[in-house]
Amino acid sequence: MGSGRSARPWISLNMAMTADGKTATATRSISSFGSPHDRRHLYELRAQADAVMTGAGTVRSENADLAAGANHFRALRRRNGLSPENLRVVVSRGAKLSPALRVFSEPGGALIILTTRQAHPRAVAAAERRGAAVARFGARDVDLPAAIRWLADAWKVRRLHCEGGAELNQALFAADLVDEIHVTWCPWIFGGRTSPTLAEGVGFGSLAEARRFRLSSVRQRGKELFLRFVRESRALARSAKGGVTRRSARR
Repeated sequence: MGSGRSARPWISLNMAMTADGKTATATRSISSFGSPHDRRHLYELRAQADAVMTGAGTVRSENADLAAGANHFRALRRRNGLSPENLRVVVSRGAKLSPALRVFSEPGGALIILTTRQAHPRAVAAAERRGAAVARFGARDVDLPAAIRWLADAWKVRRLHCEGGAELNQALFAADLVDEIHVTWCPWIFGGRTSPTLAEGVGFGSLAEARRFRLSSVRQRGKELFLRFVRESRALARSAKGGVTRRSARR
């Protein structure tokens, strides 16, 4: 007899970056620079996922609603065997999110905030009054492996899609949770030694520790390249074309 615990979700990650590998300027004054092709790609990737996750900083800086998008993207979700709207997941150590953020006011799937035991009860209560489900994992940092197992068990998440920011990305890499990476490579140069990249934080100290991915597809739309990488350890077990099917994502 098994424990009844659901399998960990397949986790994908999507970011746009400049030709010199930056995801925003040093001042964060420019953090959205992709074309309409990139924007459409963002919603197409959301349409493959049960839940879309970002860090609180990304929600604040971009005022993102994390929703499924226009009617044709909701129709695409239905064709993919999913509900019309994805779950919306925000990772925040303190659960302090302004009530003015669109994620609270715009229509979409259920809003879930993953936070820590140090989150102030008032912040948690304020988020819950605005309709969010709040769950605590970890003391100072969100325990992502535990939180993601909970998403699978409590919310039946089989495919989780992450849209940054860089610290959340690095935490997922550190916990060896990322299965697939989508990168839109854009024809800009931002420069700046403090400009953010796809993954920030402590990072890995050696090649032996680093996470390895295999390039599985490259395609050009307009002036941008759309790259897809699959985690090396799972490359042989997954198709290199068209992402992960609903059936394989549940294994």
